[in-house]
Amino acid sequence: MVALNDDGFRAGGQGQDWKAHWERLYVDKPATEVSWYQLHPEYSLAMITATGAGQDAGIIDVGGGASTLADYLLEADYDNITVLDIAHGGIKRARKRLGVQASQVTWIEQDVTTFRPEVRYDIWHDRAVFHFLTSDMQRSRYLATLDKALKPGGHAIIATFAEDGPSTCNGLEVVRYSPDTLNRALGHTLRLAETRSEEHITPAGGVQRFNYCRFVHTDSN
Repeated sequence: MVALNDDGFRAGGQGQDWKAHWERLYVDKPATEVSWYQLHPEYSLAMITATGAGQDAGIIDVGGGASTLADYLLEADYDNITVLDIAHGGIKRARKRLGVQASQVTWIEQDVTTFRPEVRYDIWHDRAVFHFLTSDMQRSRYLATLDKALKPGGHAIIATFAEDGPSTCNGLEVVRYSPDTLNRALGHTLRLAETRSEEHITPAGGVQRFNYCRFVHTDSN
């Protein structure tokens, strides 16, 4: 079993520089003012619905932090939700916002590239984590985690900056993807099933263009 820290989070101990960067963002700004904040995660919810998975489906929100996705999933009566994020601050704020409902969610505080899943999920959701992985090693580790975490026939929903999206975000370089280049980057075990484009308006009023892609996991391991 993974050890729990004092706040009841499952704890991971790697990638401290990377972790410190994201922790600082939550110290410097309220969760509603970080650039990726969405009051209503419309596209994510639509793609989760499009999977056809039932309300007992295992869903992991990778990089979920202080995202409101868990709130809306709980409202829709999904009852097997996991949120993974490297930043303690993001998870802490989400738990506070949800109040007593926070106990209905499994919270994992860990870097996705070093995460070792104990269960397999029906849906893997990642809005704006994969595009921060700029090295082949980071992407390889992410994909190894995804392959272990996602059930055969499960769905991976991954949103990245589009080709005409920002080239940097929160002081970090990103890799921008079209649906085709993302499909190639993810390898042969994921089959592209659906794409959508979004113009995300940041809390500061800027525009970030995203591509959302839904894949079906074909690996039989």
